[in-house]
Amino acid sequence: MNSTIFAPATAQGKAGVAIVRISGPNAKLACEKLCGLKNPTPRKAVFTKIHTADGTPIDDALMLFFPHPHSFTGEDVVELQTHGGRAILAAVLKELAALDDFRPADRGEFTRRAVENGKMDLTAAEGLADLVDAETEQQRRQALRQMNGALAGLYDGWREELVHLLAWMEAYIDFPEEEVPPEVADSIRAKIVALQTKIGNHLKDGRRGERLRDGFQIAIIGAPNAGKSSLMNKLAQRDVAIVSSTAGTTRDIIEVRMDIRGYPVVIADTAGLRKTDEEIEAEGVRRAKKRAEEADLILAVYDASKNQNDSETKSFQGRNVLTVMNKKDKVYNMLPDGLWVSAKTGDGIGTLLERIGTFVEDTLSMREEPSLTRVRHRQSLEECYALLTQSLTAPAIELTAEDLRLAMRALGKITGQVRVDELLDIIFKDFCIGK
Repeated sequence: MNSTIFAPATAQGKAGVAIVRISGPNAKLACEKLCGLKNPTPRKAVFTKIHTADGTPIDDALMLFFPHPHSFTGEDVVELQTHGGRAILAAVLKELAALDDFRPADRGEFTRRAVENGKMDLTAAEGLADLVDAETEQQRRQALRQMNGALAGLYDGWREELVHLLAWMEAYIDFPEEEVPPEVADSIRAKIVALQTKIGNHLKDGRRGERLRDGFQIAIIGAPNAGKSSLMNKLAQRDVAIVSSTAGTTRDIIEVRMDIRGYPVVIADTAGLRKTDEEIEAEGVRRAKKRAEEADLILAVYDASKNQNDSETKSFQGRNVLTVMNKKDKVYNMLPDGLWVSAKTGDGIGTLLERIGTFVEDTLSMREEPSLTRVRHRQSLEECYALLTQSLTAPAIELTAEDLRLAMRALGKITGQVRVDELLDIIFKDFCIGK
């Protein structure tokens, strides 16, 4: 953190404006060397000219200076807003790289410095990354909620409860001549159980936050020639899967991402389910079944124009299976079972999308309490829950206190109150350059 870092804060390519962000102890030096401004006014946009070290003009620009600690990173920060041509941006970056102790920023390094300087906690940083990556309205809402501290507030509150419980126990450990009154011991135990219950309920959220972040998984299954690929193309409103009358055309899984009611949905077209001795097709069938077993929702597609016993498809049953009777355009007497559609004409597709949307919304809609969004959150909470369970059966108060201390540490790892450098490396490696 002794070096001064810089990077484009806008996407690559030609644009009207490009922003270069600079952060570190020598950030103000960039104002002097590139713009000829020695004492820039804080938080005031200044129209200036950017030039090379030998005085050659590069571009007209706006310059803003944010002194520490009142900046995004908690360090001195300078932003240069230039025209968005590639040559201009390359020239500015070249001049910055020539300055002493200046270097290009690593992925997520601006946000990492913000975390290390106490400007935000780890869950807020992850929320910021999710906000940048958000593709749908509901992803944006969840990410903004997390960035604004919803998860941190919840976990810090639980950690504070553990701090108070631990303080009681430490007092009795420090004064062993004082016996713990039974009513106090019962009160501590009740509070541990209550906290454990809250964490347990939080973990039983059906992985709502993670599924919203990664995408709700839908698998289309059915016999060969049931019209799965045609249905996939109709739902996606473009040709993403090959449609053929030849059975077994689809061998591997084909995915398409969709936005349904603001929720991210990944729909997968799979190989036709049937018994086969052909090695490649058999592997496709195996993958189709596995994908269906892992899916949040299964669209079980049947060819309504044929009177056949599709036992392979019927083997998938449950609340997350939606029966779709395809080729409605070829049938005159429709039975009430299932949802009748025609992938060829589009008849019934709107109703199918409504049913899918309702199922997704009921499953992923945000609750009053924020949902955990990452595997590492879940792992730390499960560790905390296990330690609280262990503390209730500890044979001595000293061991109970140690379990609570470790449980508190597990919660601290989520927000970053417990420093784990390897964890920081993992979290920030997926950030974009300049953030």
